[in-house]
Amino acid sequence: MPSRKRTDGVICVHADYEALSRAAAELFLRQAKEATEDHGRFSVALSGGSTPQRAYELLAGPPFNTQVDWGRVHVFWSDERCVPPNDPRSNARMAREKLLDHVPVPPGHVHPIACAGSAENAARSYESLLRSFFDGGPKSFDLVFLGLGTDGHTASLFPGTPALLEKDRWVTEIYSEKEAIHRVTLTAPILNQALVLAFIASGASKAVVLREVLTQRPGPERFPARLIKPDCYGGKLYWLVDKNSASLLET
Repeated sequence: MPSRKRTDGVICVHADYEALSRAAAELFLRQAKEATEDHGRFSVALSGGSTPQRAYELLAGPPFNTQVDWGRVHVFWSDERCVPPNDPRSNARMAREKLLDHVPVPPGHVHPIACAGSAENAARSYESLLRSFFDGGPKSFDLVFLGLGTDGHTASLFPGTPALLEKDRWVTEIYSEKEAIHRVTLTAPILNQALVLAFIASGASKAVVLREVLTQRPGPERFPARLIKPDCYGGKLYWLVDKNSASLLET
């Protein structure tokens, strides 16, 4: 697994999507073991989209499904569309179908973003949940999976939206003009406190944006993924990519 350490994280280039997905599953397993041994539980924020789906499928099957202490796992999401739970666009539904319905995570340890009311209320409710969960200990996820959009967005932090300027709130609402729906997203202040953050990017369609984000030329207002810079002591940032998405990076 070729990797390069940079000031903006460790770039791990994998041969193809399958190898990339396996690396993401292995990272999940490693962080789960370290977290449960260190402080008795493992908190992870999952991402939506198509790229992490294979990693979730791998975690749901052998050998990974027998190597994780699922009773100590707490599952959150980096963002969600304000759609019904069974809507095909729901990030929580995808994770249930690919992973959570197949492993013994206690129902009370699964924390989806609920948008039954307004997006603003959903954001404030989820922030309250997070602050309660982390109360009395480090305010940091053990692992956060993130995607990378072709426009440079991650989670639901889109170019030109007020969410990019957030300094205090952990969760906020945004309106997606493209989809004509509201979304709820974690913000940079809580994401950057994570012990480990991992972008997962695959395919030639991500090559240009991956190069641009990692060159440090454009700022976060244009490519929000550049907001992700771990500030937790010892926090780590990984870029798990395949050869196609990494094709324009300098060797």
